Amino acid sequence: MEPIIWLGVLAVLLIIEAITTGLTTIWFAGGALAAAIASYLETGIVVQLILFLCVSLVLLIFTRPLAVKYMNKGVEKTNAESHLGKTAVVIQEIDNLAQTGLVRIGDIEWMARTSDDRQKIPVNAVVTIKEIHGVRLIVEEKKEG
Repeated sequence: MEPIIWLGVLAVLLIIEAITTGLTTIWFAGGALAAAIASYLETGIVVQLILFLCVSLVLLIFTRPLAVKYMNKGVEKTNAESHLGKTAVVIQEIDNLAQTGLVRIGDIEWMARTSDDRQKIPVNAVVTIKEIHGVRLIVEEKKEG
């Protein structure tokens, strides 16, 4: 393949990366650059494709975790996600089988369920928010101690 084709692939991947800004194609752009250099050195198409795949995978496996870690550093949780780990007060008994349960966090009421269908949590109990499934909080009764 001509180096210009690999450079075209590189350009397309960089444009997609610029549009998404989510570290989706940057790894493959590195592979395309390596393949373009190999093409310039007049290696065969098989070598270029193998180089493209190998460089892309190595970049993806070894640099993505670091990039994600540093890019998300200092990002505050927002909206519902910010409630994870916080406490709430039960204002309607939580009973999964009866499909009942409300908790109040500040001045907002949320539907709540437990992770165990056999467990019921009475009104005025304090619970910890463990997960969020859609508009329902999955809670666990906070043990005094």
